[in-house]
Amino acid sequence: MALREAVYVAASLAWILAVCGASAPAAVSGLLPPYDAQYYLGIRAYFQEEWEKAAEHLEKSISTRQALYTTRGKCHDECGRAGDEIASKLDTENGSNWDLWALDWIQRRAECIKFCLGRAVTPAGQLPVSTDIEYEFGTRNPYNFLQVTYYKLGKLQNAASAAHTFFVANPSHLEMRNNIEKYRRMSGVTEDAFHDRERELEKHWEFYDAAMLAESSSDWLRAVERWRECVNETLKQTNDCRAQCVVSSQRFPEEEDPTQGVYEKAAALSLSLLSCKQMCVSLVSTRPGRISPQEDFIPLQLEHLHIAQYKAGDLKGAVQTLRSLLLFYPTDADSLNNLQLYSESLEGDTEAQASGPSQEIARYVSRSLAEKKLLYFGVENLDFKFIDPDLWTPEGVVPESLRESWRAEREQLNEKLKEGERLLEVDESGFYAGGPVPLVGVTITMDDQTLNGTNRVVLDGVLSESECGTVMQLASVAASVGDGYKGRRSPHTPNEKFEGLTVLRALKLAQDGMVNQSDARLLHEIGERARILMHSYFRSHSALYFSYTHLVCRSAIPGHQDGRMDLSHPVHVDNCILEPETRQCWREAPAFTHRDLSAILYLNEDFEGGELFFTDRDAKTVTARVKPSCGRLVGFTSGPVNPHGVTAVTAGRRCALALWFTTEKHHRDMVRDSLHTFDTDNLTVHDCTQATCGSLKRLKIS
Repeated sequence: MALREAVYVAASLAWILAVCGASAPAAVSGLLPPYDAQYYLGIRAYFQEEWEKAAEHLEKSISTRQALYTTRGKCHDECGRAGDEIASKLDTENGSNWDLWALDWIQRRAECIKFCLGRAVTPAGQLPVSTDIEYEFGTRNPYNFLQVTYYKLGKLQNAASAAHTFFVANPSHLEMRNNIEKYRRMSGVTEDAFHDRERELEKHWEFYDAAMLAESSSDWLRAVERWRECVNETLKQTNDCRAQCVVSSQRFPEEEDPTQGVYEKAAALSLSLLSCKQMCVSLVSTRPGRISPQEDFIPLQLEHLHIAQYKAGDLKGAVQTLRSLLLFYPTDADSLNNLQLYSESLEGDTEAQASGPSQEIARYVSRSLAEKKLLYFGVENLDFKFIDPDLWTPEGVVPESLRESWRAEREQLNEKLKEGERLLEVDESGFYAGGPVPLVGVTITMDDQTLNGTNRVVLDGVLSESECGTVMQLASVAASVGDGYKGRRSPHTPNEKFEGLTVLRALKLAQDGMVNQSDARLLHEIGERARILMHSYFRSHSALYFSYTHLVCRSAIPGHQDGRMDLSHPVHVDNCILEPETRQCWREAPAFTHRDLSAILYLNEDFEGGELFFTDRDAKTVTARVKPSCGRLVGFTSGPVNPHGVTAVTAGRRCALALWFTTEKHHRDMVRDSLHTFDTDNLTVHDCTQATCGSLKRLKIS
């Protein structure tokens, strides 16, 4: 079939389907109405505070849209072979007869789809919706309105479900995150409420995360199973998306040239249809809540799958998967070397060695290449605009006249990706930010996105104003000069005075009547409060122990502040030695390598400077700043993804409780741990010398 004729076939199909969308059968009771009209009615009722009516229309808009998409998919499948008896004749016809037979074939398929849709959808429901409505549903905004609506109606279980569904696609929406934490603490709201109502549309990401988790624990059999499910579900979601392009009514392109004939207009519609199908790659590979797709999503999955198969001992499966991957990148040296390794390991098993690529992947690649050829033809000859969503597109698909600009764009894109890889920090700590906040009154003020990093959080409301005042007063009375480690008076700068207080010292002073017993107990209790929050928010899968805790105050020394260029605490990483020049972080002594999570609980804000800041590994590029305030807790993983420092305190006195946590039981703070065995109500605390503490540590370990 000539290229001109192929364009004509696809163009005619798109054109006829577009016309059919506007001439559906008359409305019949029970057919799907336009979901955008239902949405408008729901929003109107919402702002009029007619909550029952708002809930009814908003829910109907969501269910109608889902039913419409399902119906389109069914009609696409039912009519996929309509007119095939005519299509078989195309290979034997030529000239004008070929055109007529092709038109008849496409007409049969279009009429089938028209009739199928007419049985389930009203004429208005078949028309395309506005881009504003597409954006609203794409960002799951209907669930935002539903969350408030159900809350007003007192249906808290439904409100929590709507809030969670919205939050999945809007993870930086801190107000909704805090709402979810409030719902978790409300009576009558069960854990079942916190499920994604649009989970079926994103199952491939569920499999993706499960596969990565299995890999991280070296469970290769499970990893193989999950990666295979991920590939299959991704292909399914892509096909479902492509079906929407074919069956839904097409918008006519803006008419720029009034002299264009029917063939030119049909070709423009055809190319729009093919571009829509190609863009499904980007849509399916964009995780909810993200704005950019995962590049090379299917090849990436195949890469993981063949490695998992190899490690699980399934060499035949690894060969087939690797041959599938080579369809995307046939000259990739690493893949070819791996294929040779697998083949050598299968010596004697000729059947396994000869395993070909997956038929589904082969069809996917073949179909995509055919569409790209037509689209690039349109770019070259019809001034069509097309953005290729794939990095693997071979140069041979691109017309010679376009290759130079295509290469330049591709090199520019690859440079951006490489730069992104260099900047991307991977936290291998095993902690995952975003867990629940279990304490009443505590809210999330900043998360990973607003802090421009990984595994970082700012929580407010951890302490009340009166509690901050109590601990500040305790620090004024009981803190001794020194940093809390080795008694150094100014460990980081001579321009500030350091004062420290440990929990054990506070309890001893209370026992001696030097400070109030309730104040000492509060210092002990707020540390436990911080531990609970850190353990929950960072979703630790193991127990979390205190590694070290101390209250430290930094005071500006009068007469030493003019022209200060130093920091109160230089940029560092808590569990490794940062080397900014090479961007390396060496996890070795004297670093506290056992520390896993770090936290700072602020007590006041009536001072100048003293801000916590995070940097890149160069220790220069500041990525985020946090201003201290009473009851504000900053938490982060202690590893190389979170270099941080403190700006100079130039006036006043800054006090905070610094806490570090570990998952290694034998590295826990034995002194603090021993306090649980004491009678804290009566504060009968006994001092612990190095010898007795050593005995205690050995006793605990055994």
